[in-house]
Amino acid sequence: MKSISQAAWPAALQDPSGQRETPGGPEAQRKTGRGQTMVIDKGLGRHAFADLMETAAGYIDCVKFGFGTAPLYPTDLLLAKIELAKRCGLTVMPGGTLLETAVQQNVVPVFFSTVCRLGFNGIEVSDGTIELDRKLRTELIQEGIRNGLKVVTEYGKKLTGSLVDANELLLTAEVDWWAGADMVTIEARESGVGVGLFDRNGDCAQSVLESVSATLGDISRIMWETPLKQQQVLLLKTFGADANLGNIQPSEVLSLETMRRGLRSDTFHFGERVEPFVYMI
Repeated sequence: MKSISQAAWPAALQDPSGQRETPGGPEAQRKTGRGQTMVIDKGLGRHAFADLMETAAGYIDCVKFGFGTAPLYPTDLLLAKIELAKRCGLTVMPGGTLLETAVQQNVVPVFFSTVCRLGFNGIEVSDGTIELDRKLRTELIQEGIRNGLKVVTEYGKKLTGSLVDANELLLTAEVDWWAGADMVTIEARESGVGVGLFDRNGDCAQSVLESVSATLGDISRIMWETPLKQQQVLLLKTFGADANLGNIQPSEVLSLETMRRGLRSDTFHFGERVEPFVYMI
């Protein structure tokens, strides 16, 4: 029996906002770099990961194996997940905490050789738990580039109560980009509570967000960690459908994409028509 393609849905129902579809669909959209979505995988098995790729790969740009989970998988499972993500055109990387561990344990060269041998095509350079001086941070970014990896950096500490300093963020981001980083992520942990932009209830410190936005100006190369729905809604309403959002739970990828497109009540206005709507049979 002939399968029914996505084209069975009219464009107005696929993307009421008119902002997300590009020629070739989601795959081409990913290549434009607009409105990226980074998913945090905290331990999906082979079948769950395959299901994620089947249902949502077109709406994901990057999969991060959170924290230091990557070494805990059976090697054959880890290799299978990495290969599947890459076949879907995604960046796949271990968590930044694993590189911080490599720095602490003085095994950075082994970290890079292992990452490359396993087939990862990206890394995260962060100092959420340890202290990295500027020189070492730059060297880690550049080492990633030399190894052919996409480098994403992270700004902010994981310690509860650590807020974003807009001026420090700008200085850090500018040097990271100069060193070759593709994107700078603003820390919020996987919980989204009490860190970065967010208070202990997960609500945004509006004054901090406004300060960061005004200081940075162009936020196209900033990834906001927003694991909670209320945070995703706020950032989308503030910066539009193409805000880069990270630490998205695997089960929430399609839900986030509906909000980007105005297919959910929280952002329904993204799809508002300028001309009056006339119903015709």
